[in-house]
Amino acid sequence: MKTIRVNDYDMTYLDIGQGPPLVCVHGSLNDFRAWFGVLSGLSASRRLIVPSLRHYFPERWSGQGGNFKMAQHVDDIIAFVEALSLGPIDLVGHSRGGHLAFRLASKRPDLLRKLVLAEPGGVLEDSLMPIGVQLDGPAAGSPAHVMNASEKIAAGDLDGGLRAFIDGINGTGTWDNLPATERQMREDNASTLIAQVNEGRQPYRKEEAEALSLPTLFVIGADTTGMLPIISRILAKLVPGAEMAIIPNAGHNMFRQQPKAFCAEVLPFLSETHA
Repeated sequence: MKTIRVNDYDMTYLDIGQGPPLVCVHGSLNDFRAWFGVLSGLSASRRLIVPSLRHYFPERWSGQGGNFKMAQHVDDIIAFVEALSLGPIDLVGHSRGGHLAFRLASKRPDLLRKLVLAEPGGVLEDSLMPIGVQLDGPAAGSPAHVMNASEKIAAGDLDGGLRAFIDGINGTGTWDNLPATERQMREDNASTLIAQVNEGRQPYRKEEAEALSLPTLFVIGADTTGMLPIISRILAKLVPGAEMAIIPNAGHNMFRQQPKAFCAEVLPFLSETHA
């Protein structure tokens, strides 16, 4: 592990491999460990840089105080890229990290070469919501979904809160069947969910997606249910020239469930020459 000071915060990251720089940003309840399954594949021909966002493991944080805002995390990654003097990078973001990557691409496209959004989290503005879509309970990653889980965690019901969050995205029983290492990572980052309720994340807007000028790949798990794949499909239609890849036999955590298939989609896209 390495650390670098950005925006008055010591950001922890992994830095392996050689070649064009590729930065991967994790999602909610995750940290740099989320990418362990694809470290070998993604670093084979690239300099792979994998940070943990502010207040995520290895920091031990209570969920109180500090600055846990989406805008802050966007600014942190901007400062991180600039501090390492990486030049234009390829950026991969998953879930909440995909939302962050979308916002960074909108704010500082000059820092990026290509963009990969793996089921980016968030909500669509009302005008983009498909007619007739019916969801059972709060949409995955929605404020109501996060609030339900965070209230349990804040009340001391760590297991119940994490089960509510994970099962709400991946289906009933997912939390109970996660490997011990996967559960531990979520437990290590549980307090961040308390603060995520008030992170200030904004809905995706039509004009923002249409304004993205970077080569962009959306990645979806074939088995993901709920709103997340719908968001990716709608945004992919709006982002000029966007491509889409679907990972078979995988859900929201597609790069952990099918790491070889994920790399087989992402690496060729990053290597393509785009006009």
